[in-house]
Amino acid sequence: MRSNSHMPAALLRQARHRLLESGELPEHSVDACLRRSWQRSLAAGLSPTGRLVAPDNLSAAQLGRALGRNHELLGHSRPIMEYLFEQVRHSHSMVVLADSHGVLIHTLGDPDFLGKAERVALTAGACWDERRRGTNAIGTALVEAAGVEIHGAEHFLERNTFLTCAAAPIVSATGELLGILDISGDQRGRHPHTLGLVSTAALMIENRLVADACRRYLRLHLHADPAGIGTVAEGIVAVAEDGWIVGANRNALAMLGLVSADIGATPIERVLDLRLDDLRARAGRQPQRSFRVHGRDGAILHASVEGQPSRPLAVVQQGAASAGDALSALDSGDARWRCAADKARRIAGKDIALLLSGESGVGKEVFARAVHDSAPQRDGPFVAINCAALPENLIEAELFGYLPGAFTGARKGGYCGRLREAHGGTLFLDEIGDMPLAMQTRLLRVLQERKVTPLGGGAEVEVTFALICATHRDLPAACAAGQFRNDLYYRINGLTLRLPALRERTDFAALCARLLDELAPAAPPLIAPALLERLAAYDWPGNLRQLASALRTACAMLEAGECRIDWTHLPDDLVDALQAPQRREAPAERPLRLDELSLAAIRRAVDEHAGNLSAAARQLGVSRQTLYRKLARVSRSGTY
Repeated sequence: MRSNSHMPAALLRQARHRLLESGELPEHSVDACLRRSWQRSLAAGLSPTGRLVAPDNLSAAQLGRALGRNHELLGHSRPIMEYLFEQVRHSHSMVVLADSHGVLIHTLGDPDFLGKAERVALTAGACWDERRRGTNAIGTALVEAAGVEIHGAEHFLERNTFLTCAAAPIVSATGELLGILDISGDQRGRHPHTLGLVSTAALMIENRLVADACRRYLRLHLHADPAGIGTVAEGIVAVAEDGWIVGANRNALAMLGLVSADIGATPIERVLDLRLDDLRARAGRQPQRSFRVHGRDGAILHASVEGQPSRPLAVVQQGAASAGDALSALDSGDARWRCAADKARRIAGKDIALLLSGESGVGKEVFARAVHDSAPQRDGPFVAINCAALPENLIEAELFGYLPGAFTGARKGGYCGRLREAHGGTLFLDEIGDMPLAMQTRLLRVLQERKVTPLGGGAEVEVTFALICATHRDLPAACAAGQFRNDLYYRINGLTLRLPALRERTDFAALCARLLDELAPAAPPLIAPALLERLAAYDWPGNLRQLASALRTACAMLEAGECRIDWTHLPDDLVDALQAPQRREAPAERPLRLDELSLAAIRRAVDEHAGNLSAAARQLGVSRQTLYRKLARVSRSGTY
């Protein structure tokens, strides 16, 4: 935790001027943390008197997505923030919550201070990453992963020197930095206890997060004083059924002499003189009654135990959906995936088409089936059609059905078609971007009129179904290139959800555990910790499909009696890929060409407006026709 005696502003300005002149600072000229931060700010190309490099507030849509990704953090933080604000009310200050990227996602403040705060973008949606805002409590606490106080002229940018700010990190049960809690105010009203206050509040949020994330496990609550159990100062340790530590708060790590990397790799019996059987027995007979234990250094701790033992996971699932439906059964803790599931639940049972986008193999059909099983029409059929796999000459008959003798090779009794089979349930059209244009026209009519006419004539048949489509293609670009009908795109795009690629997800270990449960339900194997770490760092170009295939092979390679997957159980090609030294190395940076910058701006505008090309064109300051031409050129080149 960094706090200092706060040098006079004149001396700080002199030190900063020396840094700007020579690029260096004498070792003891300012506090070490402040010196590091100033040097990082200078290296980022910032000037104390310069303007911000560019407006960086998130759009409303982007902020909404950020709130969705952080809804657990927000849910546990809001009550603590309200309590914290009551302690500093009428002190010309505000309480701020930032996510792990430094984006402000929730604020509470005195009305007389909020106007000043808005002038420096201390508002929801603004990013206070150190590389953009220079030395500041939020951005510097993110980099240092520690509590930080930045007062007045210690800010690198002079426009922020009217502030005094104290910030503390919030970490998950597995040591992941989730966000920053901050109190910012007028520098004339600085209080020496503000950093301690905000740090305590951050610990309160952490304890709530850990207790929630670990509720499926046995939880040890620890403190040197029995009266300290249940307070903000207690340690919390989650223990899986096999006795391995799968989650802990920072207090517990300090009490046990561990670091976050030890989570998932340390049995509880290694750090406490406590047998797992005794722990289970106490959970059943004497829950919450304190008892004494000894640490490995001989220190005496008092402990109580809560919860019931659960099957071990390599790491704690970061929360779980409360819906108890088919989507929650797939929820293994990734915030982006969970946000998509929450949005899908809100439209279930409503006449709103769902469009799933994402790379091949991310699990779009599995997600679609879970949406169906979570919806009111769950007792109806789920009909899945891969538009890319059907021969073009058969797709019309497959979708719309046909009468007897409608064409050579037709079934003797005719066929009702997949659209009629989906009546009363859900129709899932996978890879709809590959549907031929002629079929797009017929499909659009069905979706508009909800009537199907089979090949060969006959009466129209009414159909009712929920519609879910999926694609890995960029449909707005395909529309601009004339490869996909605009009117069909708008009809299927009631709500677009992008499912994250496996390399983007934060729940890799939990995903592996769920897949292994499905592959070997009688005795799911574990994955060796060192191997799990390498697997989690791999890019997985085939996404979940590739991971499931690799784990299926590994399970088949286990000898009788083996219960842990290691390198010897993996396919040779995956071992080679995991051990390749060039894997995931960052490409050498080079200046972007003008056409690349233009493409990036187009991609960003189209994404921000969810494919609404008119709105994207207005944002870019070009006509819709100009945007169409650029998208068509991009689609032909295959670079979008």
